[in-house]
Amino acid sequence: MDFKKIDEQDLVFFRSVVGEEFVLTTPEGLAKYAKDETEDLRFPPEVVLKPANTDEISRIMRYCNERNIPVSPRAAGTGLSANSLCIYGGVMLTIERLNKIINIDEQNLQVTTEPGVITEQLQNAVKEKGLYYPPDPSSRGSSFIGGNVACNSGGPRAVKYGVVKDFVLNLEVVLANGDVIWTGANVLKNSTGYNFTQLFVGSEGTLGIVTRIVLKLVPHPQYTLVMLAPFPSMEQAAAAVAATFQAGIVPSCMEFMEREAIDWVCRWLGDVTIPIADDVRANLLIELDGNDLDVLYKESEQLYEVLTRFDCGEILFADSDAQKADLWRMRRNVANAVKTTAVTIEEDTVVPRYRLPELLTHIKAVGRKYNFRSVCYGHAGDGNVHVRIIKDELTDDQWKNEVPKGVREIFEKVVELGGTISGEHGIGWVQRRYMDVKFPAMQLDLMRGVKAVFDPKGILNPGKIF
Repeated sequence: MDFKKIDEQDLVFFRSVVGEEFVLTTPEGLAKYAKDETEDLRFPPEVVLKPANTDEISRIMRYCNERNIPVSPRAAGTGLSANSLCIYGGVMLTIERLNKIINIDEQNLQVTTEPGVITEQLQNAVKEKGLYYPPDPSSRGSSFIGGNVACNSGGPRAVKYGVVKDFVLNLEVVLANGDVIWTGANVLKNSTGYNFTQLFVGSEGTLGIVTRIVLKLVPHPQYTLVMLAPFPSMEQAAAAVAATFQAGIVPSCMEFMEREAIDWVCRWLGDVTIPIADDVRANLLIELDGNDLDVLYKESEQLYEVLTRFDCGEILFADSDAQKADLWRMRRNVANAVKTTAVTIEEDTVVPRYRLPELLTHIKAVGRKYNFRSVCYGHAGDGNVHVRIIKDELTDDQWKNEVPKGVREIFEKVVELGGTISGEHGIGWVQRRYMDVKFPAMQLDLMRGVKAVFDPKGILNPGKIF
């Protein structure tokens, strides 16, 4: 793409908008923003801008659009698809200074927030009011709510409560030309024209920059029961997932960890006291929540009857908040344990949950075919399995040329099973080469057409999705 390179005149303008201290141009200042959590990729921007409000972002976008300067919006940099990296240089526009919770509306169960608020901080703030924002990706302690909106994040509790899109009511967005719009209304029902709100959710910063977010909330559940259920095989654990829902039980979380994932995180954390028997090949971490303990205990008894049909071993029921926290710490740190101690890539597959056994069997078969090892874990309750592929002793040529063939075969099986190639991480830069597995050329052209309407010059987050 033929974009304009940034010169001193551009820097003078940017400094006049956001202030000199919020314009970074030194190699040291740019280094942090050249990467995210995707593999070991590095794409340094020409300049990093840190605007403080919607007006500053609007002025920056108007200027960049007129001069054909690419702009890549960035949240906290926890993405796993290189969603926010500056593939073509240009401006890295970070929303980190837009970090205020504007209003918690207890009467209407809503919160209005800027996009740079850390997800867990938002959850804690509304919890103090007895309210609940359920979407909680593993990066909730560091990811921004704006990044969650950009990628339509999910997390463990999506199985019962839904993903980010199910909670977004309205968005303030700065378009590529600097115009500012509100996409919807702060109401629970809206059948007024095209649904721009949902179009922007999951668009990965390619259509506009979100500057305010209105989210619906629900009452916070009073009680949770957390248990760890062991199985002699991955397939039996996966089969138990669909059977649970067929029995009328809807857990708030139903997480899958194969044995290798558990071993990896136990070694990495070093202080895990949860006993795992030698013959266990997979575990389901299950949570039930609600406001009536008697109902939850009855559900847990029903759940036990279902799980035992799949050779489930002795179930560990967390008997304290500390043990619940230990179980969740183990699950939430699987990805960190693997990626910080090995060269890896992670794929984000999702299928109808009753097809999970077939998917897991296929993933391991593809690994044997292409000589790579994988660690599988994820949100089994909604069919979302993360596949962490490990380089081990593979040559650089195998890693670069053979492993992608295996990934394509996994994605082809995912689509054959009725699924899709990303459940919550987005497409970004690294997954765009697989979009043809899911979509025919005609549908990709329709998406490009939507992009062209909102961003005719293609300056917003170029190189992503397509």
